[in-house]
Amino acid sequence: MPEGDTLYKTAARLRPALEGGELVRFEAPRLQGLRPRPGERIDWVRAVGKHLLIGCSGGLIIDTHLQMAGTWRLVETGGRWPKPQHLLRCRVDVRDWQALCFSAPMVRTWPVADLGTSRSPLAHLGPDLCLVDADLDAAVEAIERLAEPDADVGDVLLDQRCCCGVGNVYRNEVCWALKLHPATPVGSLDRAARRRLVTTAARQLRANLVGGQRRTVPGGLAVYERAGASCRRCATPIATRRMGAGQRVTFWCPTCQEDPLGEPKRRR
Repeated sequence: MPEGDTLYKTAARLRPALEGGELVRFEAPRLQGLRPRPGERIDWVRAVGKHLLIGCSGGLIIDTHLQMAGTWRLVETGGRWPKPQHLLRCRVDVRDWQALCFSAPMVRTWPVADLGTSRSPLAHLGPDLCLVDADLDAAVEAIERLAEPDADVGDVLLDQRCCCGVGNVYRNEVCWALKLHPATPVGSLDRAARRRLVTTAARQLRANLVGGQRRTVPGGLAVYERAGASCRRCATPIATRRMGAGQRVTFWCPTCQEDPLGEPKRRR
């Protein structure tokens, strides 16, 4: 599932192939915005939260959001595509490489000059937790300012206005690490606990910016997609159901993460 760490690694993979190269071909069948022209230079590639940005010398940024199913692939010119053409959403060709985006629901362009200003389409995003210099205090302040007191902690972690990069995987993993049920009202947490939310999310994301399999505990993940398996802390079977504003699939330990609605903890 593409989350902040996925986009960070994608940008790192595309950067050596694209940066400094001349745009040979650009395709985006569902593009929102103007088209960069062949002959322009690819100036930079970077990730911001769950967005992949490609800056072009002609003054446009190519912006993709992968949501649940999107992916970027890098193929040598003339190489075989890893997915069928009808799934193509964006194609950026330079001399030796094709950067191919499949299944992304959003591909748009907007002015490079707007980056970092209030005009940017990304201006609403909170601090990017993948960055080592992310302002974690600003993220905590955004939670206090924007989140309703009765909002579920799991939903607040997904609110990209507070801090960006967290998706459903880390939503589950952060709650387990802090022994919080995902449905815990954020208003029941003091400022120190809210900062632990942000700090833990940042630590887990940054630990997965290199390498392959995503890990939050030795051996892999603690709860995500481990329904029925033993909790890595207490051996209770991991529970799952859809919950929260988006009815996301949620995983938690009934013993370690007590239900805020008062349901009794399951004993071993």
